[in-house]
Amino acid sequence: MRLYLKYLSMHVKSQMQYRTSFFMTVAGQFLTSFGVFLGIYFLMSRFHSVKDFSYNEVLLCFAVVLMSFSIVECFARGFDTFQSMLGNGEFDRILVRPRNEIFQVLASRIELTRAGRFLQAVIVFAYTIPAGGIVWSLDKILTLILMITGGVVIFSGLFLVYAALCFFTTEGLEFMNIFTDGGREFGCYPLSIYGEGILKFFTYVVPMALFQYYPLLYLTGRSDNGLYMLLPAVGSLFIIPCYILWKIGMHRYKSTGS
Repeated sequence: MRLYLKYLSMHVKSQMQYRTSFFMTVAGQFLTSFGVFLGIYFLMSRFHSVKDFSYNEVLLCFAVVLMSFSIVECFARGFDTFQSMLGNGEFDRILVRPRNEIFQVLASRIELTRAGRFLQAVIVFAYTIPAGGIVWSLDKILTLILMITGGVVIFSGLFLVYAALCFFTTEGLEFMNIFTDGGREFGCYPLSIYGEGILKFFTYVVPMALFQYYPLLYLTGRSDNGLYMLLPAVGSLFIIPCYILWKIGMHRYKSTGS
């Protein structure tokens, strides 16, 4: 942990060398997500609900996904750029160092500019938590925390899969963006609105619904099934097959010879 904090300190210092650029990028990230928020606002202003989900319920869903994704983009960005690490031989240097390779990939790039998206999620939470009509008890608070942490683990797993596939292809596979950036976009709405087939896919294959949809039902009082609040923890097990795929890729890795 001490070593990671040193890496974090180095990234903060390096990014603060160009403060104007840093804060403009933070503002750009905020505005990018703000466009999605405006889309939700205008849609709900026109139709008032989506499959019986109210404006505040959709905003709660939006904030959970946005906060989870922004945390992962900030601290797991190294996986998203892993193909360049393979291509330029930097991964060879990582393998000869006496530290875990996943730790080093994570620490190699920390994208603090994603604070713009995180800030927007905080603002949306500050609005929708008191306005959403939810009676906040200890179990509801715990459910919300589990939703965010579950989202962080599952999105991290998807980034890990993206990096692991680079061992087989050398280049990053753009179709994974369907689940990472795409997951952030269509995850703004409860997954049930896309149909039963999509909901099943994101329940049993890529378990985004386990931190986004089912806990939301419990949080908003649409279901009194207490097991729903624990589903984000179950969904977090998704990281295990992702890690196995990474280890399989590691065994297939051949040095660039640099």
